[in-house]
Amino acid sequence: MTPLIIIGIYLVILLALGVSSNRLFKGTSLDYLLASHSIGPFLLLMSLFGTTMTSFSLVGSTGESYADGIGVYGLMASSSALLHPLCFFIIGLKVWKLGRDHGYTTQIEFFKDRLESRRVGWVLFPVLVGIVIPYVLIGILGAGITINAVSRGVFPDAFSESSGGIPIWLGSLVICGVVLAYVFAGGMRGTAWANAFQTTLFMALGVITFFVLVKGIGGKAGFFESLQAASQAVDPDKLSREHMPHRLYFAFLLVPFSIGMFPHIFQHWLTARDANAFKLPIVVHPLFVMIVWAPCVLIGTWASAKSVGIPENLPSAAILGFLVKHHSGEVLSGLLTAGILAAIMSSLDSQFLCLGTMFTRDVLGRRDSGSSESDDRRTVLLARGFVVFIVALCYVLALLAGQAKGVSVFNLGIWCFSGFSALFPLIAAALYWRGLTKAGAYASILTTAVFWVYLLSDADWGNDQHYSFLGQHQIVSLVVASTIVLVGVSLVTRRPSDETLTKFFPKT
Repeated sequence: MTPLIIIGIYLVILLALGVSSNRLFKGTSLDYLLASHSIGPFLLLMSLFGTTMTSFSLVGSTGESYADGIGVYGLMASSSALLHPLCFFIIGLKVWKLGRDHGYTTQIEFFKDRLESRRVGWVLFPVLVGIVIPYVLIGILGAGITINAVSRGVFPDAFSESSGGIPIWLGSLVICGVVLAYVFAGGMRGTAWANAFQTTLFMALGVITFFVLVKGIGGKAGFFESLQAASQAVDPDKLSREHMPHRLYFAFLLVPFSIGMFPHIFQHWLTARDANAFKLPIVVHPLFVMIVWAPCVLIGTWASAKSVGIPENLPSAAILGFLVKHHSGEVLSGLLTAGILAAIMSSLDSQFLCLGTMFTRDVLGRRDSGSSESDDRRTVLLARGFVVFIVALCYVLALLAGQAKGVSVFNLGIWCFSGFSALFPLIAAALYWRGLTKAGAYASILTTAVFWVYLLSDADWGNDQHYSFLGQHQIVSLVVASTIVLVGVSLVTRRPSDETLTKFFPKT
């Protein structure tokens, strides 16, 4: 019970942070949704990094490197470390300035002005939600699987059907409940505070996890001797990337650009206090990526050795939790599991809040500008209500997705990133190309949505982990199709008015 007690204490601390942040709540929708644009460099860094590090990064990367080896680091971490900060600089900073000048809270508000289209939200909202839902599901599933793995054997009578561990449905339910509680109470400020705490926790405990698991897997008295022993026991093919085709590496270079269209990242950019708040995230983000990804990929690679004893029927998403349980003491096992959950929950909270924000602002059309105090309170109430709804919906969908056999956390994440990467040309063109038209944007959005659903269904809804379309990875096909349609249609349709172009491209 010791690990579960420690996890429980961690969850109580998160709830306390949410309640504490609520004491600073000003009662306005601007404060609830954007923390009144008061987030400084440190909180912005922790929020952005914590939000990008999900169960995909920890649980998924460990499981994927267990199957494919150390080359997984080159596929994802190296490019993310360089291209995420680039997106912060070329997209995030410009978005923040426009949001400050024109009062935007969501992506759709920006696109409505930029494209001179009041109805773009009715097209873009379901597409953004439809693509982000798989990203949310892998977080919920990853949390439940991790808790189940670390608690196996603790309740042999009560939960015999789940190997004596807390069932995935129950673990996921608890995590959703805690995230909902502090997001409901504290809004964006509570989310930022929780993210700072969780990011600090999972990075510190991640380093400890690495040292502990190296000693456990290597089995030697010294750390460096264990490193050597762990590497020597692995199949040599998994210690290089030679078996991974070059076209796969090229395709995965497009994955980090998905961050430019993530609606929850967009919302975090808008919370910045000033432009200087972006400096720390841009500089430090690459270092943080290495600290998190390198240990996970190495641990997964070493775990593939037969001497480690990973059960054959163990899901890839449960490998990290299994290693933590079997190579650490009870207290440390609880702490390390709390660190894994911290990485997962630091993304879920932002995603839930963002979906509530988009529904309130873009679907219901609720605005705080010029409204009465009572009307503003109703806007906050509606946002909270939709957060409750979306958490419940995602939880049910996660349970249904968990019943699907063969779908990995890593692969489901890649499908999600593919959709958002296909939308990246839209935000890039909106910010840097005067020639983008409303028709071109609509064509790009609809092409991405229809093509993404078609490819996903053609890949047996994610079960085919080696799927390709016309010999290309799905992300390449989606980005190329989206870009061609956007540019082609924009070139033959009418541009926005000179007034709008002057607003977004002022002459200097």
